[in-house]
Amino acid sequence: MGPLLALASAVCYGIVDFSGGLLSRRVHFAAVTLLGQIGGLLLATTAALLLPADAVHPVDLLWGALSGIGSGAAMHFLNRGLSHGAMSVVVPVSAVTGVGLSVVCGVALGDRPTAVAWLGIALSAPALWMVCGGATDEGGGVPDGLLASAGVALQYIALAQAGASSGLWPVAAGRAAAVLVLLPAAARHPRRLRLPRVRALQAVLVGAGAALGLILYLLAVQRQLLAVAVVLASLYPALPVILGLALLHERLGCKQVVGLLAAGVATVLLSLG
Repeated sequence: MGPLLALASAVCYGIVDFSGGLLSRRVHFAAVTLLGQIGGLLLATTAALLLPADAVHPVDLLWGALSGIGSGAAMHFLNRGLSHGAMSVVVPVSAVTGVGLSVVCGVALGDRPTAVAWLGIALSAPALWMVCGGATDEGGGVPDGLLASAGVALQYIALAQAGASSGLWPVAAGRAAAVLVLLPAAARHPRRLRLPRVRALQAVLVGAGAALGLILYLLAVQRQLLAVAVVLASLYPALPVILGLALLHERLGCKQVVGLLAAGVATVLLSLG
């Protein structure tokens, strides 16, 4: 069940990155980020109320809040990078580097992946890069992708430390922390937040999708090693490529075909490991 939940999280993040990337090119990325976190807070709080926790401990909420700070930073820099850089560069940079940092920290915290799982982890990084075509940074999105990757790693590692007894409240605490972190910067430029209703609703839905991805990840990491769950959840760049083919009529290059096949093999190895 753990691998399936992690893969479901990847599907959510793939849709979120594709939708958020397109939206950040039409309206200011700061509005997409803040409204998205508000949408995530609404969904996470509702889910936490519907699925009562056994015992909510303050330390678990603090881990959730720290994860939320990472989420806020990750989405801010990711959306900023996507607003001017190529999706095929910013997304894989944030994903691959975030995976590397998370796996290293997971092992340092006590994870002991099997040899098969290690093979899948080693295969995942080049697979993710090839999925996105190994593209060059024409739009200058790599710095934002690298900054986003640090937030991704903090988001995953901190949330994994929250105890199962607290239910989904750590995710809700994280969304609240993300809103509080992003609000001061957004308040300095209120005009950026004035979006048409349709665009505002789209931003809220994108954030709700990201929160759903985190909920699925939290459930996965409770049943799976952190190092394995992070890698599976971070296979999301494959989905924007597929959506680009289906919706934007983009063409698949040889590197992307090899990358998708390698990502599939990595998924099987990680699931078996």
